[in-house]
Amino acid sequence: MAVWTDPAWLDEAHAWIDRELRRLDLVATGAIAQPHVRPWATALRVPVADGDLWFKATIPLHTYEAGATAILGRRFPQRIPELCAVDLERGWLLMRDAGAPLRGVLARERDLARWLEVLPLYAELQIDATGDRDELLAAGVPDRRLTGLHSRYERLLDEVRGLTGDEQVLLRSLQPRVREMCEELAAYAIPETIQHNDFHDGQVFLQQGGYVFSDWGESCVSHPLFTMAVTLEGNIAWGLDDIEGSVELAPFRDAYLEPFSRYATGSELRSALAIALRLGWICRAVDVQRWASALEPPDREKHLDGVAIRLRMFLSGLG
Repeated sequence: MAVWTDPAWLDEAHAWIDRELRRLDLVATGAIAQPHVRPWATALRVPVADGDLWFKATIPLHTYEAGATAILGRRFPQRIPELCAVDLERGWLLMRDAGAPLRGVLARERDLARWLEVLPLYAELQIDATGDRDELLAAGVPDRRLTGLHSRYERLLDEVRGLTGDEQVLLRSLQPRVREMCEELAAYAIPETIQHNDFHDGQVFLQQGGYVFSDWGESCVSHPLFTMAVTLEGNIAWGLDDIEGSVELAPFRDAYLEPFSRYATGSELRSALAIALRLGWICRAVDVQRWASALEPPDREKHLDGVAIRLRMFLSGLG
C-alpha cells in the first residue's frame, strides 16, 4: 500500500518507535531502514546495541496479528518473536530479531531434516494453545472452525475469479461433500486451535539452537491439521530444488502427527489428515479472498488470482 512509504505515515511510525525505545531504555545505533514493503504489511529494521529490533505494521484486516502475537508470546516465549512493544489498536509490533530464516538454513545445508524437528514443536504449540482459543477469537483472530467452513466455501464460490466454467461446476457440485468432510473431520474430536495458515520455511527462524515461529497475520482459529496443506503440499513436497512431488512426505507427516496421538491412533490421525489437507486449501482460499479483496489495484487483482490456485489445490487431492 502507498501508505507504507508516505512520509507522514513514516514520521508517525518513527515517533512511536522512538517513544518505545525510550521506555525500554534503548537507543538506536543507526538509521531506521525499511527493507520490506508489501501490499499487506511493512517492516522497519531498528538497530540497537545488542542487535536489531523489527517494527511491523499491517493492513487493517490483519491488525489482530498484534494481539495474537502477544497472547502466543505469553504462553510460548521460546517459540514466538520476543515482543518489546505493541499497539493493539493500530496493530503495530516492535520485536526482537527472530534469527536466521529456516529457508536459508535449509538451502545451505541441502537437507530438509530440520523440518522433522520443527513440525512436532509447532504441533505442541497448537495443542497447548487450545486454552487460548477464546482469547484469540476475542482479539479478532478469524474464526474458521469446522462448523462454519462449508458455508464460507459456498460464499467463496460466488466471489472467486479466474476459474474455468468446468471448475466452477465441479466445485459447486462438491458443496454437499465439503459439508460431509467437515463432519467427518469433526468426528475425530481433535480440538480446534490456532492455525498459522501460511506456515512455510520463510516463517520459521533458527535462534540459539531453537526455532521461532513468526508472522501470524494470516492465522485463524480452525482445525489444527489444516496447517499442513501449505506446509506439506505447498512447501516441503517441492523439496530444495522447487520440484513438485520430489519429496516423500510420510516422515514429515508422521513427525507432525505424533503429538496428536493423545487424541487418536496413528491410523486415525492419518485419515484425519487426508481430509484436513483438502479442507485446509479451502480455509486458505477463504482468507486469501478476504485480505486480497482489501488491497488496492493492481495488487488486488494480482493476489485474487491466488484464490483459484488454492481451490485447484483442494481439487487436486480428491479421490
